Amino acid sequence: MSILSNGHLWKLTEFLENQKFSFDKNQILDSLSKEDIDDAYTKISNWKGYSPTPLIELNKLSKELNLNKIFYKDESKRFDLKSFKALGGAYAVEKVTKGNKNIIIATATAGNHGRSVAWGAKRLGLKCKIFISEYVTDARGKVMSDLGADVIKVKGNYESSLIECIKQSTKNNWQIIQDVAWKEYITVPKYTMAGYAVMMKEIVDQLDHNKISHIILQAGVGGMAGAMIAGVARYLKNIPITVVVEPDSAACVLESIRTGKIEKIDIIRESLMGGMSCGEVSLVPWEILKNSVKYCISLPDDDIAKTMKLLGNANFSDEKIIAGENSTPGVISLISSCENEKIKEKMQLNKNSNVLLIGCEGDTDKEMYQKLINQ
Repeated sequence: MSILSNGHLWKLTEFLENQKFSFDKNQILDSLSKEDIDDAYTKISNWKGYSPTPLIELNKLSKELNLNKIFYKDESKRFDLKSFKALGGAYAVEKVTKGNKNIIIATATAGNHGRSVAWGAKRLGLKCKIFISEYVTDARGKVMSDLGADVIKVKGNYESSLIECIKQSTKNNWQIIQDVAWKEYITVPKYTMAGYAVMMKEIVDQLDHNKISHIILQAGVGGMAGAMIAGVARYLKNIPITVVVEPDSAACVLESIRTGKIEKIDIIRESLMGGMSCGEVSLVPWEILKNSVKYCISLPDDDIAKTMKLLGNANFSDEKIIAGENSTPGVISLISSCENEKIKEKMQLNKNSNVLLIGCEGDTDKEMYQKLINQ
């Protein structure tokens, strides 16, 4: 029996075409420079324990959807942190502290970024303060405290934890290592994004002359999506069709692209895709995303558990893939787009398509992972 045609309808909430689309490599690399991207790769690839994460072919799924190839970048194998975020926060810690052991680092996080910052601080023997919201699970908090960080729980959502982090850091003269940019805070988020772009360098080396036609990128505040597009501008000769996918409860990139300016979303319902439940796109990635994203898709939470299970059971590929909830949107949006003839045609998805998906995390929260795949 085929894996998809069992009466289940894969859902997307909204599909939007960017009316201001134009992919200008030079403009993109003005926001995140070649030098920044290259420096991150040089440094990170020399870290102890570094090796490129696998690029897996979802050969069973591509056959099912009648596409040429689907590539899945499996970040569950990134260092011991099981997430692409390991590349960003830890690299920013190294760049900012420059060997000064007296600096105390602070950050706000929904989980994976804080883990990377804590790990980066531990690597360099630094003290670290991490602010999490009441919605972050105890399991995620424990992982960060096990890395030696002082974890502070804040009432409210992610934004509340960020406000508290800024307040206490200003008072105590702590160095903030955040993956979100604001008006007076640009440099550190750029370092974080440069770290993420390492994935694109690895992918290009792993593609073996296959040309990517489509790339689907998850967005929270937009850092990973912006970094990968900068990576495309830096490393790829062709320009793939770029799609950003978000939870429908926090589609801040989609809404901003709709109006052409940064829009703030009031998050009424927290998505299961916790790392993507962000109400406002960050400044640095916005400069990249606003023109270079061709399509935006928003999704409900309905198909997350099912997708995690199908990946874990080797239904989509020859090998089992441990994929956290934030790894599923690329797969879900691709399937739901292919099931909608209008969208499929609009996106030019066909038997010649080579689609790149980012499996951005593994079971970074083991309890949550087990709960979802057992549903």
